[in-house]
Amino acid sequence: MTITDTIEHIAAERDLLRLLCSILVKPVTRVELCRLIDPEKFIDNTQRIVFEEIRALGAIDSKRLLEVLPTRVTNRGFPDFELDELLTPKLVSEADIEKLFQSALRLIDVDESGDGDTPDTIH
Repeated sequence: MTITDTIEHIAAERDLLRLLCSILVKPVTRVELCRLIDPEKFIDNTQRIVFEEIRALGAIDSKRLLEVLPTRVTNRGFPDFELDELLTPKLVSEADIEKLFQSALRLIDVDESGDGDTPDTIH
C-alpha cells in the first residue's frame, strides 16, 4: 500500500465512523454496516477501537452512542480520546451521507475468489 493509499484508507475509516455516529443513520443500519466490515481492515488503531466499540454497542440510539462512546474508548486505553475531534465536521448533512457511504463501501471486502466460500462472501 502506497502512502497515498494509506492516507486515503485512514480518511475512509474516519468517514465510516462519522457515518456510523450520524443521527441520520438508523441503529439497524449501523449494526448491518458494522457486520460487513472487518475491524482488522483498520490501519489507525484509535479508529479501529472506536469502530469495535460502536459495533459492540449494537442497535443503540445515536444520541446514546455519542454519550457512551468516549468513556468506552477511554476504558480501552485511549485516555486522550476526543470524539468531537474525530467527528469534525460533526454535523453530517444528507448530502454528505452518500460520500460517507462510499467510504464505507471501500472498507467492505467482497471475496469473489471462489476458494470454497460462496460467491460474494463478505468478510
